[in-house]
Amino acid sequence: MHDRTVIVTGASGGIGRSIAVDAAQHGWHVVLASRAKEGLEATAEQIETNGGAASIHPLDVTDADQIEDLRRHLADQGRTVRGLVNNSGIAGPSRPLWEIEDGEWDECIAVNLRGVFLMCRAFLPPMLDAGAGSVVNIGSISGKNPLLHRSAYTASKAALIGLTKTAAADAGPRGVRVNLVSPGGVAGERLDWVVEKQAEALGQPQQAIRERLTSQSALHRFVEPDEVAAAVTFLLSDQAAGITGIDVTVAAGFVMN
Repeated sequence: MHDRTVIVTGASGGIGRSIAVDAAQHGWHVVLASRAKEGLEATAEQIETNGGAASIHPLDVTDADQIEDLRRHLADQGRTVRGLVNNSGIAGPSRPLWEIEDGEWDECIAVNLRGVFLMCRAFLPPMLDAGAGSVVNIGSISGKNPLLHRSAYTASKAALIGLTKTAAADAGPRGVRVNLVSPGGVAGERLDWVVEKQAEALGQPQQAIRERLTSQSALHRFVEPDEVAAAVTFLLSDQAAGITGIDVTVAAGFVMN
């Protein structure tokens, strides 16, 4: 079991919680990382109720010292990290680019992009030394399609495409895989916020925004967190041993590539 350890950042709720729960159901010991300790405790309780194993580690992914502390702690425990899911992310400001403050832009890029870099920098080397491991970064279809008033967020997610493919090329010769999962609109609190902000910006009812968004997908619906989790767990598994450097879109057909 110590060789079946996966770190899931942003595991305090939403997609991150679903990923953590699904990974635990597939035999992984899940290291739950996030700034929101109460949310992590709720995720751990759900995993343990289902018979899985998890440990909690409050973490700010923008803090390299905290990440190094986590790496050392897991090494001291004898845990060999073979999976890493970089899911931590924030929505960022919802205004036109020319109205965004420096700090808002920097925070969004720091969490959504620099955090992924820092986590990969810390946890890829042990995987490379072992010649085994899988990293799954969580992107967004917003990295490929424009999203009204979300330039900081879309920039951060677009950058993850290049980071993932280059990391896959660098790590592949040493047996480590790096992939990206790009969800579309995922049912939950963040989607509710996006719909609310778009409705405000366009002066339309929220229901009209929901109907417009779902009508643009082939399946005419949003996706569920567990559907994203299933894609992530597959990419972590040995069944995906021949897959690296790809961007898996889970968007109910909103984007087809």
